[in-house]
Amino acid sequence: MRHGVGAAGNGAAGNGAAGETGRFALMLRRAVEVPTAVLVVAEIGVLLAGVVSRFVFHKPFVWSDELASILFLWLAMFGAVVALQRGQHMRLTAIVSGMGEAGRGRAQALAVLVPMVFLLLLLPQAWEYAADEVFIETPSLGWSNVVRAAALPVGFALMLGECFLLLRRCRWLHLVQVGVVLGVVALGLYGAGPVLKGIGNWNLAVFFVGLLACGVLLGVPIGFAFGTATVAFLMVVTRVPLTLVVSRMDEGMSGLILLAVPLFVFLGLLIEMTGMARAMVAFLAGMLGHVRGGLYYVLLGAMYLVSGISGSKAADMAAVAPVLFPEMKKRGAQEGELVAILAASGAMSETIPPSLVLITIGSVTGVSIAALFTGGLVPGLVLALVLAGVCWWRSRGEALGEPVPGRVVWRALAVALPSLALPVVIRTAVVEGVATATEVSTIGIVYAVVCGLVVYRQFDWRRIYPMLVETAALSGAILLIIGTATGMAWSLTQSGFSRQLAGAMAGVPGGSFGFMLISILAFVVLGSVLEGIPAIVLFGPLLFPVARAMGIHEVHYAMVVILAMGIGLFAPPLGVGYYSACAIGRVDPDAGMRRIWPYLFALLVGLVFVAAVPWLSIGFL
Repeated sequence: MRHGVGAAGNGAAGNGAAGETGRFALMLRRAVEVPTAVLVVAEIGVLLAGVVSRFVFHKPFVWSDELASILFLWLAMFGAVVALQRGQHMRLTAIVSGMGEAGRGRAQALAVLVPMVFLLLLLPQAWEYAADEVFIETPSLGWSNVVRAAALPVGFALMLGECFLLLRRCRWLHLVQVGVVLGVVALGLYGAGPVLKGIGNWNLAVFFVGLLACGVLLGVPIGFAFGTATVAFLMVVTRVPLTLVVSRMDEGMSGLILLAVPLFVFLGLLIEMTGMARAMVAFLAGMLGHVRGGLYYVLLGAMYLVSGISGSKAADMAAVAPVLFPEMKKRGAQEGELVAILAASGAMSETIPPSLVLITIGSVTGVSIAALFTGGLVPGLVLALVLAGVCWWRSRGEALGEPVPGRVVWRALAVALPSLALPVVIRTAVVEGVATATEVSTIGIVYAVVCGLVVYRQFDWRRIYPMLVETAALSGAILLIIGTATGMAWSLTQSGFSRQLAGAMAGVPGGSFGFMLISILAFVVLGSVLEGIPAIVLFGPLLFPVARAMGIHEVHYAMVVILAMGIGLFAPPLGVGYYSACAIGRVDPDAGMRRIWPYLFALLVGLVFVAAVPWLSIGFL
């Protein structure tokens, strides 16, 4: 029996209760989405005002970064609520989707109950943490820091309320079954506490391998799986107060550089809406589309260029695939081949700035964002050339297309020039010091708006609000993962695991290159299971010091691990990026499963070459 359906004779009452619940859910959704959209606009305005005041008027607003930081934590928490309402928190569904109806029902119940347990445990701690911030004053604005810290308990409370509403989508039988299993697991861990304390750091395998892996593989949202494993570890084998988990989450989600995440997500949606991406693809298609396999090269080139604007792989693929796929199908290309190269090009372009993974890796490891932006261009180009070689080999039997007249190509270039200039504008603004890596996204947003209104005359004002909400939802899902993974990384560090890991990795045969090869293997696996951002937040702070100790340049190491994670992310059967490519291209995943392996092998060869030649990553720093 589903929640909200009454027994026989009480159907009307049950349906009425369900209707009331549905209306309340709709009201809650609107009450969260509207201020969340306003927060995105406010962040853009505050950061842009800071750039203008500093660079144009030479009178910087000393309070702009502080206000942006306050608004950002509220945006992160409200965005996480919106993501929960929309079912957009990152989760692994490959195993769950293969289960029967009953198994999927239990997995759905688990995906609701685990976040509820996590939020119930941390909500009182979050209120206590916020209350302790009352007496701390912000340096520039002079406000009580509770104005910022209150975002955590408010966000937790809203997410908890949404979890209660989500219960109505689960069968009571499944909720009871899963609840009993969770209770047995909790009692078992509590009872085994003395034993787990006695085995030292081997207990980490119970919480951060066994418990965490079970949660992730069974479809629990990754951020909540990280947080629940951390809370369980601290409660069972330590005496650390859970307020420290809240403080670590605050620290992980409050890095000013992470402000670039929602702004670049919004920029990616803007370039798709304004037709900028379509203009670039049309120019490339006119220039190369007539050669054998030319549209494959166009797809690779378009992904390289668009990645330099949006920073979001989903936005990149959504901007390119609908433009190219119909014409490629007309020329006889197989659907499986199309989705294979789309997924491979997504992995190829992970290091093209302003990649969200680049921004995240700079935030959690302290590596210069500007250096990462500069170092990511050539490795991405190397992988693009390797993929182009595979495309040439696979397209030998295809028919030639009709050459496009030169005047048409020149006209397409003229139309595409404003779009092609945007990556140059973004990178130049960072390198020349006009704006920081956080602020430069606002310059890109203003540029895209002007191009949409004046140049391309394609600007649908009705889409702005949904785009703002979508930006907040994706950003909230990412930032919650970063926050809970920061807490997990802190727990691993305090346990001494990081020192043990560093010692083990330092003893790998083959020196620094052996360390590189093991890192490639590890991050390919991590990328397929955890996706790029959770993996790098969790393991970046542990492995980057080891790489530095072995004489590996941190930018070079960053490029290697990012590309390795990209390969894992887009490699079936576990890589969720592959299924995103299939969904965007509207292609059955089975169609591309066999065809993608030559492209993935080529990417792996290119990655080993990048790892062996550090100059490719650091030659232009």
